[in-house]
Amino acid sequence: MTQDDVIALGEEIAAALWKPDRCRPPAADAPDDLRRRDGPLRFGQAGPADGPGDPSSARSTSRTPRSASSRPRTSVPWSCPAVPASRASRLDAWQEWAKQRGARGLAYVLVQEDGELTGPVAKNITDEEKAGLAAHVGAKPGDCIFFGAGAVKSSRSLLGAARLEIGRRTGLLDEDAWSFLWVVDAPLFEPADEATAAGDVAVGGGAWTAVHHAFTSPQDLETFDSDPGGSLAWAYDMVCNGNEIGGGSIRIHREDIQKRVFEVMGISTEEAEEKFGFLLEAFKYGAPPHGGIAFGWDRVVALLAGTDSIRDVIAFPKTGGGYDPLTAAPAPITAEQRKEAGVDARPEDETKG
Repeated sequence: MTQDDVIALGEEIAAALWKPDRCRPPAADAPDDLRRRDGPLRFGQAGPADGPGDPSSARSTSRTPRSASSRPRTSVPWSCPAVPASRASRLDAWQEWAKQRGARGLAYVLVQEDGELTGPVAKNITDEEKAGLAAHVGAKPGDCIFFGAGAVKSSRSLLGAARLEIGRRTGLLDEDAWSFLWVVDAPLFEPADEATAAGDVAVGGGAWTAVHHAFTSPQDLETFDSDPGGSLAWAYDMVCNGNEIGGGSIRIHREDIQKRVFEVMGISTEEAEEKFGFLLEAFKYGAPPHGGIAFGWDRVVALLAGTDSIRDVIAFPKTGGGYDPLTAAPAPITAEQRKEAGVDARPEDETKG
């Protein structure tokens, strides 16, 4: 079982779902579009900058850092086409938009007709950086180059959201098109402090935590624990029109590899045995290589139905607070029900004291 095996199966499923006679608008090219002409996207690389139509038009070059020592704190800039300098004042409104998302702002520079870079942050860019910046992101005279400063994960999230919002407002997105791609080569680990800062749970007490989960197989079985920041995982996500519709990984099937992953994450031998002893024991009997993919069927149905919210296709949708308007759940429970459930039970030593 390899990543290519799962990807091939995932493509067969998606191609069958997006047959021309099953969705509107027709998706005649869906099976061919699943594989980008220049290969799948690596984790951290942006998709098509001009909307979901042509994968070859991607202008962003943000990529995953290869090692912990080279991990950047500022994301790579992204170019937005056709923003005349005369409209520069309108770009200030994007600062407020970014702040509403919890960011400090959205920096930018404008490419003038003579190639000069102007804007609020232009003075902070060296001549050497200016010389290659426009060419690096594919910007032309009249274009705007956006920056996101700070932690990599939050900066990429901000730039990704800005990219899509600008595409919608300027009509660069073809809302009637279907575009598919795979995202591969995700990092195996990420710094635990960055994970918690982004609101994720850092499993283990080490400096590194798993990006996908602790049971994802490393690509390089020899060096992943000596270079956690540069190690890649056999993990993959299928994306349709910017929405993740499926994802999975190849799992670890060897006890020694699993223990080494736990060590990187700061999970002690005792803790590993207590929480995952059954798994480590099972590996001793020769677990075969295995992996898979899970589809988000609510999202798939929402896309095929042409709705913006998955709540429109969920049988019993909840509110933002987790309340079910149809069944009025959660509802108060009686004292008898609490007793039956044992939610108020105390340990025996406490009751005796």
